[in-house]
Amino acid sequence: MLIFAASDPSCGAGAQADLLTIAALGAHPLTVITALTAQNSRGVEAVLPTAPEFCVRQAQTLLADTSVAAMKVSVLGCAKTARFVADILDAHPDIPCVLDPVLASGRGDALSDAEIIAVLRERIIPRADLVTPNRAEARILLRGVCRHGMDADNAPPEHLAQGLVALGARHVFLTGGDANEEKVENRLYDAAGEIYVNCWPRLPHHYHGSGCTLAAAAAACLAQGHSVAEAVARADAYTWQTLFHAYRAGQAQHTPQRLFALLPSAFSPSVPDRTASA
Repeated sequence: MLIFAASDPSCGAGAQADLLTIAALGAHPLTVITALTAQNSRGVEAVLPTAPEFCVRQAQTLLADTSVAAMKVSVLGCAKTARFVADILDAHPDIPCVLDPVLASGRGDALSDAEIIAVLRERIIPRADLVTPNRAEARILLRGVCRHGMDADNAPPEHLAQGLVALGARHVFLTGGDANEEKVENRLYDAAGEIYVNCWPRLPHHYHGSGCTLAAAAAACLAQGHSVAEAVARADAYTWQTLFHAYRAGQAQHTPQRLFALLPSAFSPSVPDRTASA
């Protein structure tokens, strides 16, 4: 599967998080690096967008050589790259697309400007088979464009999802990790309404890259032929496990453990009985 993402040198989020997630779920990742970042578990200090033409060159080179079963779009670096990515999506309408609208870091550092958000609304959301925003991201995407006078800043989750579907998204998986609630409620919607809901116990830490993990996992499952509802359910369960097994690689946010299945505690080897007679 092909991902459009920024590089994160801390490996907590971005392309590196996608690589670990996709590989852990048995798919093969291809990467188009849309930006370089200077960031750690505390936040993003600087962003250097990749030249848009070079992003296109990366994608075209990969698509000319490899059969791609799904695409994932996240940080796009600049509006020109966003438009190029939209062109690539339009040129491959049969490849499922997951949009993870990463608009800011967990600390609030901006990763998308108004021009990028406009391209997301007008061209990429209408092409997406699945959009995976948290509530804050959904409100930003809908601010100023809501229909029927809806106030995006105060809208309930179901109205936020309906607003994104009205922009053209086929499915919206609205996550509740950023809400101040005892449990995390994640809900999947399509044009007919809610089709999946899951409530997870809220874990005690803040996490660097949880949204990247969820979207990459869903895209990997789509690449393997699962329906959107099946992909979302599998990705939801996998992501919770990565957070449950998370660790502190830095001094602030915890890092999801995407390879939790390989931890020693995941194995229960049988120990031969040394006292038994030959």
